[in-house]
Amino acid sequence: MVSLIILSATGYGYGKYNEIVGGYTTANVLDEGAGGPKPADGATDILLVGLDSRVDAQGNPLSKELLAKLNGGKADGVLNTDTLILMRIPNDGKKAVGISIPRDSYVDIPGGYGKHKINSAYARAKADAMRKLKADGETNQAQLEVKSNQAGAAQLIKTIQGLTGAQIDNYAEVNLLGFSEITDAVGGVPICLVKSVNDSFSGARFAAGEQEVSGVQALQFVRQRHGLPNGDLDRIVRQQVFMKSMATKVLSAGTLTDQSKLDKLLVAIKKSVVLDQKWNIVQFAKQMQGMTGGALDFKTIPTGRPDLKTPEDGDAIEIKPAEVKAFVQGLLGEPAPPPGSPSSGGGQPTDAGNKAITVDVRNGNGKTGLAAQVSETLAGQGFTAGDTSSVTARTKTVVRYARGEKANADKVAEALGGGYTVEQDANVAKGHVVVFLGKDYQATNGFAAQPMLQLDPGTARAQQQQPPPRIGSNGAPCVN
Repeated sequence: MVSLIILSATGYGYGKYNEIVGGYTTANVLDEGAGGPKPADGATDILLVGLDSRVDAQGNPLSKELLAKLNGGKADGVLNTDTLILMRIPNDGKKAVGISIPRDSYVDIPGGYGKHKINSAYARAKADAMRKLKADGETNQAQLEVKSNQAGAAQLIKTIQGLTGAQIDNYAEVNLLGFSEITDAVGGVPICLVKSVNDSFSGARFAAGEQEVSGVQALQFVRQRHGLPNGDLDRIVRQQVFMKSMATKVLSAGTLTDQSKLDKLLVAIKKSVVLDQKWNIVQFAKQMQGMTGGALDFKTIPTGRPDLKTPEDGDAIEIKPAEVKAFVQGLLGEPAPPPGSPSSGGGQPTDAGNKAITVDVRNGNGKTGLAAQVSETLAGQGFTAGDTSSVTARTKTVVRYARGEKANADKVAEALGGGYTVEQDANVAKGHVVVFLGKDYQATNGFAAQPMLQLDPGTARAQQQQPPPRIGSNGAPCVN
């Protein structure tokens, strides 16, 4: 689906893409008025879903030979959504941002299902719909799959909207076969691993260091979670790194000017991707004109303990809905709902005025990645994220502001937990606040207490790797 998005960003890609737009598989999964009021920048919010489905987009079962090639294993009757990304595509030249949601996030699933891992929302509604369809007399297996999948997708959309507070405008899903064929069409995508891996569950067997993967190997790379230090959270980082690398690859001149490669990619997308019926692809393609590889970034929602004990679902990832809403709305450039509102979840409100304050963070604390950690969490409270960097080690944390803008610095200092020195600095630009983190900086409850994975390998805090991740000679971030 990322390939579909970035292909539409070029005139050549748009022309080819427009030729086959009528041939995509579509599904009726969005309610009337989906997306709600458009944000001020005219942005589009898309839910991207990767399924571990053993059938194709048309509901036909994959052959045993193909499943063996994909290392898909045997169908166990449960269809899980192993990749969940909420992507905002702006209409004002700003970066597109993809927000990853861990598959084992323990959340409320609306419709009376209760609290479960989020990757089961699709499967639970699909199973109910399958039973009803059979009771109503439907016997065609392909139709049973397609129609019950639509019910699963609709339930997943409602679950994501309830968790994040975002309103989904469009939906796209791809299965195991689709991902393999799309990446095979793109050709080798550069990756870099910190250590070698050998995982029988996903089939991932890779040496340490820089390399390129495509097709089945690419699928193995993004599916592995067993044997990784942080399990599914490390897998999310892999997925983010891979999609960023693939975007850069597709947008390179070598891909866009190779007609046979481009045609193969478009055919793979057409065969493998399911889109919602209401998606105006041609209009969306025009919105995407001019996107570049650097205009795509990825973040991950804040999470709590990774080994939360649950009544029915085993160990899950702890999620605090109020923190997720604040984080997502901050990234999407919207204020969090006020306390007590239906969607606030009881969390702290985000001051709408925070958006006008750009916060630059300088890490003098010595902890790797702390500047980006603080920057991201401030963004979750509505501030505009500025640049981050490391500086000479310092003892005290200080918040500096431009002349006449002490109120801005006071807001930032309060968001940091309070008690830090606030001082004027003639070198600070108007509208900016600069935070210098010292050895005394302590993450406060609810603020920067839990790592949020990010694509930048130099500041991926949740991985806890030594030495810190690096950029490989092939340009790819080195990850677990």
